[in-house]
This record gives sequence, C-alpha cells and structure tokens, in this order.
Amino acid sequence: MSLEGLYDLYIKKKRVTTDSRIVTKNALFFALKGENFNGNAYAKNALENGCSYAIIDDKNYAENDKYIVVRNVLETLQKLGNYHRRKLGIPILGITGSNGKTTTKELISAVLAKKFKLIYTQGNLNNHIGVPLTLLSMDSETEFGVVEMGANHMKEIKQLCEIAEPDYGIITNIGKAHLEGFGSFENIIKTKKELYDYLKKNQGKVFYNYNNEILKKSINELKLDNIPFGSKSSEIYGEILNTEQNLSLKVKIGGFTGEIHSKLIGNYNLENILAAVSIGNYFNISTADIILAIESYIPKNNRSQLIKTNKNTIILDAYNANPTSVELSVKNFASLKKENSFLVLGDMLELGSESKKEHENIIKLLQSLNFKNVILVGDVYHSLKVPSDYFQFENVNKLKNWLLENNISSSNFLIKGSRGIRLETIVEYL
Repeated sequence: MSLEGLYDLYIKKKRVTTDSRIVTKNALFFALKGENFNGNAYAKNALENGCSYAIIDDKNYAENDKYIVVRNVLETLQKLGNYHRRKLGIPILGITGSNGKTTTKELISAVLAKKFKLIYTQGNLNNHIGVPLTLLSMDSETEFGVVEMGANHMKEIKQLCEIAEPDYGIITNIGKAHLEGFGSFENIIKTKKELYDYLKKNQGKVFYNYNNEILKKSINELKLDNIPFGSKSSEIYGEILNTEQNLSLKVKIGGFTGEIHSKLIGNYNLENILAAVSIGNYFNISTADIILAIESYIPKNNRSQLIKTNKNTIILDAYNANPTSVELSVKNFASLKKENSFLVLGDMLELGSESKKEHENIIKLLQSLNFKNVILVGDVYHSLKVPSDYFQFENVNKLKNWLLENNISSSNFLIKGSRGIRLETIVEYL
C-alpha cells in the first residue's frame, strides 16, 4: 500500500497505537520491534482488541486484508507522521536541550494554549517513535504544535527535525547528559546544534538565552534569525526575587515591568520561565495571560516538585540527572540555607567512561559547599571514597531500610538522581 493510501485510512480513523493492549476502537496498530519483542506477533491481538488495521513488516503474520505489510514499520510510522505534518501546515516549535527541556516545553505550552488550540509532546514521547506519534495526535483543529526532541546519540536531532519539520526552535542549554552515547561533550554540542542547522537551512527562527555563550556562538556562526531573551537590552528580561520556596522573579516584558510568582523550585528555572515568556510575547499573547499561565503551572512527574509530608519538606527532582543538572540543583539547595537539610543523590546514569570522574566531581562540589547530611545511592557512588560522615547505599531498597530505622523529621530534603535509581520511591518513608 502507498503512503497516500495508508494516510487515507489514518484520516478516516485518526487514531494510531503501538501497544496491542491499549487500543482505541478502529485505531491503526503499528507493529514496532524492539530488542526484546516483535510487534508483528501482537498484530492479531491488536485487531481482536478493536484495531481496524495492523501495519506489519513480516508477511508471515498476515492472515487477511486487515494486515498491511510494509518494508519497515518504524520508517512507515515516521513517514506517515511527516506526511500528516505537511498536510496540516501549522507552525511547529521544536525543543531540545540537555536540561530543562521538558519543564520548558510544559511552560511554553501552557502559555501558547492561552491563544491556540495546541498539541504538545506528552510524557517522554520525544524520540524517533514519540515524535511521529505526537504529530499524528494532531488534527484539523490543531493550530500550533510543540514537539520535544530528545537524543542520546549523534544525528538523532537531525532525524527528528526531518520528521517534525519545525518552523521555530529553542535549545534550552547544552550540558553533560548521555555522555555514554555521545562520546564527548563536543559531540553533544554538535547534536543539539542539529536543530539550529535545520532551521538555518529552512529559514526558521530560534529563541535563545542571550547569556548562554555556547548557543550565542552557534547562532552567530550560522547567522540565524533569532529572538534573544535574558539580557537587559532584550525584549524579555528577568531577575530572581526569591527562591526560599517557590521561584519568584521580577520580569520585563517589552514596556511592562511586573512580577511572576511560580510554583517551580530552583533559580535554574529562571531561563525556562523567560523562554516561555519570550515565545508567548512573540506570538502576541497578552502579558496578563502569559503571567497567569506560568503562575498556574504545577510541576509534576518527579521534576522540581515541592512536597510537604507530615514530617518533612522535600524537593523531589528524581526524573533525571546528569553532571550539569545535579550541580545546578545542589547549588540551589545550598543557597536556601535551610536547617536540618539532607541531600539524597542517586547515580547519574549513561555517562560511560566518564562516570567515575563525574561522580567524583560531584563529591568535590559537596565538600566545597560544606554539606553534612549527604546520602548517596547507587553502585557508582557506593564504590567511591567519600567523607566518613556521608551515607552510602548500593540501592534504594537499602536506603529505605535505613530510613525505617532512622525516623527523620522536621527536615528539608533534596532528592536528585537518574530515573533508574528510583529515588522517588523513598518519599513515603519521609
């Protein structure tokens, strides 16, 4: 079947799924393959559960005309997503970065939703599968799309841009994330910059933090059409007023000067907020609506959440961790100068050969900041030589047992680690 023929089927159903267990009636099932599964084997189950057609790439599984055999299911899904994006013809904003891209995406989307019927990346659907699924969730009523783009190898952002074809873009920042896949920090810069390369080639526009020298250098080299924010001379500027609990800032939006009182934790979120303000301002959303959208946004999914239990106050930031984000979180926590503070850090994963060195650098940072109540969790931290008053646990279960034995109360916690360490599961013990 041709791509156009498959698109005709999609338009009639307007639903796709890649999970035979989670089926919307009459959806198209795409039988993706992974390291440990073959989606073709689940095609029959998907049809029995209500899918109208199953797109497979192994003809041996085809039993009737409800099975559509293609050369490669993943490539077909990506081509269909791109074909649909072109048919819609709406503005698309692409977002990538080492840190803060999900929070920035959520803030930007909250602001843009004040004016546009918006579809934006949900959850962690920011890869070679998630991006086409995000595009295919848009319909004829969608006026604007916000697409998050994640990467842990070179050329991934380039591929995602070719699928989503963004008109606008923002790189939140470039830090030491997924070093194992990229090989070096220089390769991370090259990969994130692939968004800029695409926008330059296709006459797109970028928004960027004027204070980020790496981004500024790339933009100047490419002579990109750009909207800066964050400098006193730019249209959008902000200064931190308070970080005692939630982040508050004094903000300049064109000729307006006022305050934003967010529900976010951490002064590192200043640039994320200013990005959303800058984009909202560019698309002529009223200042009042921009401020309302940002102040109404509540962080979730273990990202910079402020949690108050019956016993303690917790900053939970355990969705992801890399050397850059951990340094920012730790420094922010130190600046709060809270009494009875506990720092719980989990291993930073996917750092490859740099892992030991980067974890040792975090220990040096903690010592320079004179942290006393330090709890380290994971194989890497457990293997390091650390100050004798630090607590080290091989895994989160051993930490839970320790917390049961030591009933800590009236304290402040920062919990920060990679998702694989599962630090969010200790909240119920605090």
